[in-house]
Amino acid sequence: MAEEIKLMKGNEAIAHAAVRYGVDGYFGYPITPQSEVLETLMELRPQQTTGMVVLQAESEVAAINMVYGGAGCGKKVMTSSSSPGMSLKQEGISYIAGAELPCLLVNVMRGGPGLGTIQPSQADYFQTVKGGGHGDYRLITLAPNSVQEMADFVGLGFDLAFKYNNPAIILADGIIGQMMEKVRLPEQRPRRTEEEIREECPWATLGRKGGRKPNVITSLELESAVMEQRNNKFQEKYRNIEEHEVRYEAIQTEDADYILVAFGSASRMCQKAVEIARNQGLKVGLLRPITLWPFPSRKLAELATHAKGFFVPELNAGQMVEDVRLAINGKVPVEHYGRLGGMLFSPNEILENLKKTFGIN
Repeated sequence: MAEEIKLMKGNEAIAHAAVRYGVDGYFGYPITPQSEVLETLMELRPQQTTGMVVLQAESEVAAINMVYGGAGCGKKVMTSSSSPGMSLKQEGISYIAGAELPCLLVNVMRGGPGLGTIQPSQADYFQTVKGGGHGDYRLITLAPNSVQEMADFVGLGFDLAFKYNNPAIILADGIIGQMMEKVRLPEQRPRRTEEEIREECPWATLGRKGGRKPNVITSLELESAVMEQRNNKFQEKYRNIEEHEVRYEAIQTEDADYILVAFGSASRMCQKAVEIARNQGLKVGLLRPITLWPFPSRKLAELATHAKGFFVPELNAGQMVEDVRLAINGKVPVEHYGRLGGMLFSPNEILENLKKTFGIN
């Protein structure tokens, strides 16, 4: 398939991009507001074109363990879900991270806690960037704010996952998953052959050839000293990712007195708020973290040398704001504004609360 421009939902863009990227397998379970990922893949029937496996598992737990198995074979495998479903996957995600396997996860967030609501939210930030499962592990976390980025981050997520042998996750929200925009879909990539996988992933469990020693995929190590060495290796890898893979978008921050910090759909509302503020003569800018982990802490610290304050609008009770405060380290005030339970804020609402919080006339 050649490059195409189409109008589609963010969830649909994920599905189309997965097929075109040459993904080997998708294992999922329906849950609003991400069900269109699975539905679109079923409609596309890639098993008849590229040979990609698309399977609706019996549960979220089954789906993540299928991903674990496929990743252990060096295959490009992925799953998607929404907040309660991602909670069920956490044990498997921790196992995959502990076994140092590449895969792609997608979370189209909805409101919680518990079953909550099917309306949009950003309340899974802590779960995603702080480690929702057990142990000291990290997920490379990409936060799209458009349908185009939903498509683009499929390829980027897999590229980073295989570069570092680490799970990557696209952390979207119900707005980005359900909204429709024009999207440019990439050209079709062929799926890798078994020979290519053996060359690129010598650790993969594809069967012994040439008398090599068996490959063993596990996160278990009963010898404490050895397990400490493995954990130190993980931390060294995470530091390398933090050094080289930080991504962000800075909008009119050079001369800004006040800087909004927002991700995902909230950043789109903040971008309009910046435009309104500038028209009113107020020097307001926006920093949008694209990678929520690794987090753009250095850029925020740099901006704190001239900004008077930071304002963090989120669709939660205050989660990313904690990382912003750590980055700013008390140099200037950092305040939060949030809406909960599936409620949204408007650009004017963001600007008015910025003025109220910082006493701007």
